Amino acid sequence: MSIRKKHHTSKSKWKRLFYSLLAFNFVFFLTLVALIFWPVSDADYSSYQEREPDESSEFIVRTTKQNLNELINAYISQLLGDTRHQYSIELEEDVHLLGELPVFSSTVPLSVHFEPIVQDNGDIILQQKSISVGLLELPNKKIMEYMGRYLPMPEWVTVNPSDEEIYVALSEMDIKSNFEVGVEYIDLEANNIAFKIRVPYRTLGIEYREQ
Repeated sequence: MSIRKKHHTSKSKWKRLFYSLLAFNFVFFLTLVALIFWPVSDADYSSYQEREPDESSEFIVRTTKQNLNELINAYISQLLGDTRHQYSIELEEDVHLLGELPVFSSTVPLSVHFEPIVQDNGDIILQQKSISVGLLELPNKKIMEYMGRYLPMPEWVTVNPSDEEIYVALSEMDIKSNFEVGVEYIDLEANNIAFKIRVPYRTLGIEYREQ
């Protein structure tokens, strides 16, 4: 076999290995995302809650405001369904909630800006920066009370009018296979967002054994 032919064969081999590795990484990423956001099954994973740290692995997933914004609003859209009062989220330099609130027999536009504050356990506190309901002048706490009463939210999201904040308990989300999701850090101005995902070994059918 000539040197030129050997070189061509070697090059083709490395190209096949490269594309095979690229395809594997792509499939792995899609599988991971599907497992994270698929609805919770009826299986009982309560016994996993008291596991030792070594019985799981943690991954850091980075994303952008655009991707996260699309995911949040897709979730909100499914949550709201055909409910009467609608709202959406816009991730800008802060977290901007846009919607409407009922006042007497009509509705008024709602606009609230929040500052996201990451907690040690990966949850988020949305601290209210500014708030308005059309041309009405109402106390911020009263508007927050209306938000908690009329805007449908997941069970793991709590509106605290007295503190003028919303607590987003990502640690209490029900996720398929008992994955745990938390925020690592958020810098909206720099478009730098990262989540930490803890994957229990038993979720993937792996029996942990101490070395």
